[in-house]
Amino acid sequence: MAKRFVLDSYALIGYLENEPFSERMERLLKQARKGDCRLYLHAIQLGEVYYITLREQGRNSADLAYSRIKAFPLTFLDHIDENLLMTAATLKANYPISYADSFAAALAKIHGCFLLSGDPEFRVLEKEEIIQVEWLI
Repeated sequence: MAKRFVLDSYALIGYLENEPFSERMERLLKQARKGDCRLYLHAIQLGEVYYITLREQGRNSADLAYSRIKAFPLTFLDHIDENLLMTAATLKANYPISYADSFAAALAKIHGCFLLSGDPEFRVLEKEEIIQVEWLI
């Protein structure tokens, strides 16, 4: 079975801004194109990338980031079922993570995927073995 990852906004923004881990992200995107791994992205994380880019760099950059991400070989999820909602809300209530991050973590937990991130907010969830994190550092 191909390795599966949930992407968070940290991974995407860092890739688009050519952070040091961008080469690793590029390899994963190539593997996903070939079917050697599967990358998941929820609309909440895409919206988070959009609003952060809009706030920091303006509409043109935000629109470009959005269109680039939509062209990536990702499995896009835009539905929030009760399981995802309740899992994310429970994580948010019990751990010091952002609401958007709680959805990325919940998605990884529900689907048994690695969460691909460098965001230190996820360390507590990994330490308590709630999710597995593939660190971009």
